[in-house]
Amino acid sequence: MSWRTECSLGRTRKQRLTVIDETLLRRITVNPKIFGGKPIIRGMRISVELILSLLAQGETPETILTDYPDLEPDDLRACLAYAHAVIAHDKLDSVHISG
Repeated sequence: MSWRTECSLGRTRKQRLTVIDETLLRRITVNPKIFGGKPIIRGMRISVELILSLLAQGETPETILTDYPDLEPDDLRACLAYAHAVIAHDKLDSVHISG
């Protein structure tokens, strides 16, 4: 049984999406010492803002992952999950704040 299947049992679609978003949001960190506290990916000096900007400009995920080899596909999904959470005024409890 896959992780998604296990997480799906007995949950509504919204609950399943929340679990996935929370897992992705753990990849987003905030550290006042890096980029003035802007959300970044896994403590690296790659901001969520940069990735969202690249996607908005039409860069493909494949190109971004090639240009930033330390990134993983779930990092890009985490940026989108973060943007969704901010716009939807969802909880951001899964975002790690350090510093």
